[in-house]
Order: sequence, then C-alpha cells, then structure tokens
Amino acid sequence: MPFPRWFQFVWITLILLPAWRRRRLARALERLGPSFIKLGQTLSTRADLLGEALALDLAQLRDRLPPFPARIARRIVTEELGQDMEQLFAAFDDVPVAAASIAQVHKARLPDGRAVAVKILRPGIEKAFARDFRFFLWAGRVLERRFPSTRRLKPLEVVGVLVNTVRFELDLRYEAAAMAEIAENMRNDGEFRVPRVEWRMASQKVLVSEWVDGIPIHETEALIAAGFDPNALLARLSEVFFLQAFRDGFFHADLHPGNLFVDAKGHIVAVDFGITGRLDWKTRLYMAEIFRGFLTEDYRAVAEAHFKAGYVPRHQSVAQFTQACMAIAKPILGRPAQEVSVAKLLAQLLQVTETFEMETQPQLLLFQKTLVVVEGIGRMLNPNVNMWEMARPPIEAWAAEHLGPLGKTRRAWREANEMFRLLPEALREAAWRMEERMMRTPEERSSE
Repeated sequence: MPFPRWFQFVWITLILLPAWRRRRLARALERLGPSFIKLGQTLSTRADLLGEALALDLAQLRDRLPPFPARIARRIVTEELGQDMEQLFAAFDDVPVAAASIAQVHKARLPDGRAVAVKILRPGIEKAFARDFRFFLWAGRVLERRFPSTRRLKPLEVVGVLVNTVRFELDLRYEAAAMAEIAENMRNDGEFRVPRVEWRMASQKVLVSEWVDGIPIHETEALIAAGFDPNALLARLSEVFFLQAFRDGFFHADLHPGNLFVDAKGHIVAVDFGITGRLDWKTRLYMAEIFRGFLTEDYRAVAEAHFKAGYVPRHQSVAQFTQACMAIAKPILGRPAQEVSVAKLLAQLLQVTETFEMETQPQLLLFQKTLVVVEGIGRMLNPNVNMWEMARPPIEAWAAEHLGPLGKTRRAWREANEMFRLLPEALREAAWRMEERMMRTPEERSSE
C-alpha cells in the first residue's frame, strides 16, 4: 500500500531540509533516487529560487546508479528485438560501460564485426518515475495554492518540463530520432559527429548505435598528448552548441563531459541524446538579441528584448530594467577574459526576477542548464580562455543575418506566407461554423 502524499512530503522534507541548510542538497537528492536526481538537475538553473550556492551545488549532480544484472539486460534485449542474443551479436560484454537512472550501456559486436553500444532501459523505471512525478505535481499544486508568491516561478510548469523530458527518455526510439535529426542538421559541419543508429535494432527499451572510440573531452592532458589543441576544441564546442540552439532550434541538452569525446580525426562526437531541447523561432530571435546586447554592452537592447518577448510585464520601466541589466553585467563582463562567466550572469539576472515581476520561462530551462554545463567543460579544457568570446562571431553573424534589415524583411515575408497558408483553413472553419449555426432552430440561436 503506497504511503499518503503528506507522509511522503514529511519524509522527504526531513531529508532535504538539513541538506539545504548545509548546502549539500545534491547528495540528499542522490539518496532519494533517480527522479529526484533529474529534478535537481532541472533546478540547477534556478538560482532565483534556490540561491547561487545551492544552484552550483546541484550543478554537480551526476546521474549514476549501480548497474542491473547482465541476465536481465540480455532478457530485455531478446524480448524487445525478438531474436536470441547469439543471432543479434557476435559478442556482448556483460559488464556495462555506463549505468544511469534511465538506462545502462553495454559494448557489443555485430555479426559483421562492427562494434556497437547497446543502451537498455532499466526494468520497472516507468512505474518508479510515474509514482514520483505524481508526488512532484501534488507538491507543485500545494506550493501554488498555499504560497501565491511562488506562482510567478511556475512550479507546475517546471515539473511539466521535467515530466515531458523524461517521458521522451523512457522511449529510446525518440532518442534514435533525435540522433538522426541532429546528424542531419549538422551534416555539413564536419568537425562534429553523431553515432550512426542501427534502426533495425531500435525499440522502446533498446537502442543500438555505433560504438565511439575517443578521448573524453575533459581529459586535457590526454588530448594534448594525442596532438589536439584544447583551445580549438573549445572554440568548436561553443560554436556547435550555438549552431544547434540558434540556427537549428534543436540541441543536445545533456552535454556533460561524459557524453563528449574526441575521435582519432579530432572530431567532437556526442553520445546519449536522451535529453534534447527545442527553441521556437521567436525565442531564438529574442535570445540572440539578449546575447548580442550583452556582448556589445548594449543594455538597452537587452532590456527591450525582454519586454518584446513578454518576459518582463509591460507596466515595468524599461529604463529601470536597463539599469538592472547593466548593474548585473558590468561586474561580470568587465573582469579579465578568463574570469567571465555567462552562467553566472544568467544566474544573477534571474535573481532580479521578483523585483520586476518576471515569470519563469520553462522553455528556456534546458537551454540555461546546457549553457552552464558547456561553460564548465570550457573551464576544464582551458581555464584561461573565455569561450564566449570564441562564440561571439557565430552569434553576431546569426544575429546580423536575422535581426538586421534583410532578416526583418525575410521574417515579414515568412509570416505573410504562413498567414496566407492558414487563410483557406480559417475561411473553411468560419463557413462551417456559420452553416452549423444556420441549421439550428431560432430558439437554439436565441439562447446562445
């Protein structure tokens, strides 16, 4: 019989409260299990809610769990793919190379000799996450009802982002599709590579893809010994992230060091595409304006972009918000290049949300989280280089193309085309509604 929600709440509070006070929230969440690890990783971008110290603590969360037995892994593969292991693989390593909350990965070899990575969903993980997410939603509703001031932080929507993200992770076919989409988007960017998916061996609980041999991107000494330039890799990584986020609107949202390798040709290879993020066209334009404004110290442009996007209510003062942006950015962006932190800039910007009644933007949570992680990798590769200066040319080029006069003309043309595309459908809908109304009796029409 499951425990009542109030009992769960008390038990979890007794674990988290002392950890909160000692700034050791990450360790407590790891004790509570996979769903809480995912929640902590999502909250790591919420410095406005937790404070900068706790947000940094949560940024250290690592999604690692003890592996489940190889016999269970073999059984799941056989059931999912409908063939015996001997038919599927020439060899299968029983010891996994990675074990996380959602799945674990084994190395194997296909009958044709190719090495592959076999990702297998944890048994029973769907029920475990569903139980915990029901609790998160209940807690979010309690927060919004009992503490109205938390509504602008949108706890229910934040949980919704988490639920939607994990729902995609719990079906490995979505991950396979994400790999294929990002590979297609980046097909002309030769220095970034996505492992090839074995589509005939893809199912909800099993994903087989090309095995990646390479040096983990955070092992700087090994990279230098192999003849690679960490600064060039850093520049490439920052460019890749911004190309995916701004140009494509679809990005790998779990770019921690364990998911990035450098192969023998010097290409950056990403693995584990279970978490991906999307930014719609308008959000990309607003974010480009904000980034360009900060990079060029045009704080008025930063403020106006926030107002145009609706992130700051119209009744607030643009001049005062401009002043706040400058007050936050100057002490950070004015430091020596190697000490500049865009992650810290965003964290402090979030801390003024209450003053200006800014609401949380759930669609940006994965973008902010990935930004923090990518910056951390940059520090590992070379702590004396500002990776955002390296990213500045592609950001400014994209912004100039899409925010300049020509870009605005193209955008107007695109919106006009979209309007004309939808017009026939709107007219049909209006005609149908009018016809439906005319078929009603006079009494029915008068009662509307």
